[in-house]
Amino acid sequence: MMSDDFQKRVEESIRNPRNMGEMTDADAVGTVGNPGCGDMVRMWLKYKVENGQKVIDKASFQSFGCETAIAAASLATELIRGKTPEEAANMSGSELAADLGPLPPTKIHCTQLIEEALRSALITKKPEVVPGAETSAPASLIDSLDNETSKDSSLKLVFLDSDEQKR
Repeated sequence: MMSDDFQKRVEESIRNPRNMGEMTDADAVGTVGNPGCGDMVRMWLKYKVENGQKVIDKASFQSFGCETAIAAASLATELIRGKTPEEAANMSGSELAADLGPLPPTKIHCTQLIEEALRSALITKKPEVVPGAETSAPASLIDSLDNETSKDSSLKLVFLDSDEQKR
């Protein structure tokens, strides 16, 4: 059972998510998740040089997952700003989502997903786009899911309207 305080923090993060959406000028992008269960996170990073060190200038994300994953990703993109890639890579999922407070055991996987997406972005450079050539990386997270469902006919994408999600 989720505490009222935890639920309020998640709801606030959902009402005012930070850094949600694709970053077209990103230096790196990482995607993790399981299209079979629907939880996926893509994270973009933009670097700058500050005091002679490479640091994270901006981060953004897209998520297909529960509200806790979205809230944790929003918090993480704020927390890693100004950190070196090494400092960010050493942060645990629980550190990245610490502002949410203690997570219920059933939500721990959300912070692990954010941690893995960040680490994936830290080691993966954004693919070069050559005009007129097909790219191997999907343009968006929904494209990733579409690619997976076309490969495996047992996977089916079902979008719920907002009334169904509240149940």
